[in-house]
Amino acid sequence: MAAAAAWGRLLRGARGAASRRACSSGARARAAAAAAQELQSSGRGRFVLEHAAPFSAFLTDSFGRQHNYLRISLTEKCNLRCQYCMPEEGVQLTPKSELLTTQEIITLARLFVKEGVEKIRLTGGEPLIRPDVVDIVGQLYKLEGLKTIAVTTNGINLTRLLPRLKEAGLNAINISLDTLVPAKFEFIVRRKGFHKVMEGIHKATELGYHPVKVNCVVMRGFNEDEVLDFVDFTKDLPVDVRFIEYMPFDGNKWNFKKMVSYKEMLDTIKQRWPELKKLPCETSSTAKSYKVPHFQGQISFITSMSEHFCGSCNRLRITADGNLKVCLFGNSEVSLRDHLRSGASEEELIQIIGAAVGRKKKQHAEPALMSFPLCQDGLQNPLNTKQQAHTFSHWLTLTASLPKQKGKASMKNKPTGQLLLPESHPEKQWHIATGILQTQLRGYCVFQKDPSSIFDTKCLDASFGQVSVDCQSKEACSGSEFPTRGLGSCTKVPRASDNLTHTDEEGRATMVDVGGKPDSRRSAVAGAVVLLGEKAFSMVRQNQVKKGDVLAVAQIAGIQGAKLTSQLIPLCHNIPLYHVEVSLSLDEARHAVVIRSSCHTWGRTGVEMEALTAASLAALTVYDMCKAVTHDIVIQDLKLLSKTGGQRGDFSRV
Repeated sequence: MAAAAAWGRLLRGARGAASRRACSSGARARAAAAAAQELQSSGRGRFVLEHAAPFSAFLTDSFGRQHNYLRISLTEKCNLRCQYCMPEEGVQLTPKSELLTTQEIITLARLFVKEGVEKIRLTGGEPLIRPDVVDIVGQLYKLEGLKTIAVTTNGINLTRLLPRLKEAGLNAINISLDTLVPAKFEFIVRRKGFHKVMEGIHKATELGYHPVKVNCVVMRGFNEDEVLDFVDFTKDLPVDVRFIEYMPFDGNKWNFKKMVSYKEMLDTIKQRWPELKKLPCETSSTAKSYKVPHFQGQISFITSMSEHFCGSCNRLRITADGNLKVCLFGNSEVSLRDHLRSGASEEELIQIIGAAVGRKKKQHAEPALMSFPLCQDGLQNPLNTKQQAHTFSHWLTLTASLPKQKGKASMKNKPTGQLLLPESHPEKQWHIATGILQTQLRGYCVFQKDPSSIFDTKCLDASFGQVSVDCQSKEACSGSEFPTRGLGSCTKVPRASDNLTHTDEEGRATMVDVGGKPDSRRSAVAGAVVLLGEKAFSMVRQNQVKKGDVLAVAQIAGIQGAKLTSQLIPLCHNIPLYHVEVSLSLDEARHAVVIRSSCHTWGRTGVEMEALTAASLAALTVYDMCKAVTHDIVIQDLKLLSKTGGQRGDFSRV
């Protein structure tokens, strides 16, 4: 009977839910039909029917992964300020009215359990600071079919709450602890509380939790010297110390130098305990587990960065404000809260969840932040030539966008949607609206001139021979070595100096001395076009490129490129950027990606090169991610569109 019921549920999942209730409305039937079509088109329906797995089709993705593990964030708040997690002043919190209520949490949990979820983990923030956490655990315990209720906590409130939590039904615990040295604990988490955490660990073992999992994020320069101490910690306690590779989350100012890989940790441990044994693990486990013979506990490694475990991922996540995330590293979210509050039925929610799961990608991003530092640390600790050669090739193969950032690490200007960079100053951030008309100027190098002189146009060919063009003369334009295409007139720019600024009197390359120039507000806008062809364009538009979300990755690459311009272009100054914006849009008529980049600063030199570098790197990233589909890709129209500020005046390509 159970098998027949499961098969019936699979058929409902593959074909839609139009017949779940005889009284279903026309809108519900249409939604079911649409979901069924999406399932079939994505291959999920075919997979389920072919394998006849006794699991909900709505929680089975197109790669056959069955999602029976749900993580629910109970709050965004935390009573610690771990340096790798958030800024010292905390993050901007979502209004309470926008967070899930207790009843909404239970409603969603019941729905997921009904569809096959067997394990729910409560997370945060810090879940144990939510006043009704014991009540939530008690209500979850009543859900038929739910086998495991777990919590991940920093342990500060654990000793006080654990007896009640155990009585309510909590049967698994993860406790975060990154050091065994009290003074270092205060330094890492910016708060006191080491002894409370240790008391919580011992209380959990006393109450019979086995094993108690202890999560330790290993960071070079912070606690990698304590790896052996943590292994020794398992000698007399039934704990599982889980060494977690340092990961790029919100507000942690990532620097790849801080990561200690699991192989490095394992080598260190084996030197001390050569008898270390590897333990078997479940298929969907995220941990590689080991044990020193005769020790009560064990150790594990969570290799999210060096060796991802996407192929066996069975996890879904619901944020505190009710968004469903099918991948921790992805930025794709679906608001279940909004659908709940708008009166969506159970079957409509299942359709929405099933569609989101169906869009889950094969794997998350390659650990992009391991390859190149994304924050100001990268500029403060530049890579040497050998490191650049090794890491730059990886950087252009980023395969997913980063999780949205909060607090100081990143802010979003809600009215404009602009991305504000880390360590920027809001009072100095501004946006210059530029009415840029699209042109088709190709092979045309325009140099800026003295603003006090009359307007004319100068072009330089590959040998730097100057060719003067009279903008008022059509004959002059048509006779130029650099003809314009699709333009009614030549580009107007102020006349430039006849001398190159980056060479000395003997013609040798030299960096311009800007020490005597006054500070001023400066901006630049650049653009580029990538012609993809019909097939690659279609895959980009439908987000089906195997490497990941092309537009999102290219945007991040462009922003990073702008910030690293002085390291890539030898004679460029290293200047602070107050704002960088990179946008990518799709031009269906040309099967093209149109790129626009803008950079802003307050300083003594312009940001044209930063804007051009951003557009270039974004274009190259699009090429890199699509070249497996076709090599017939053309990058064109890379050019400066406008600039403001500086002694030589403004420029706008009209």
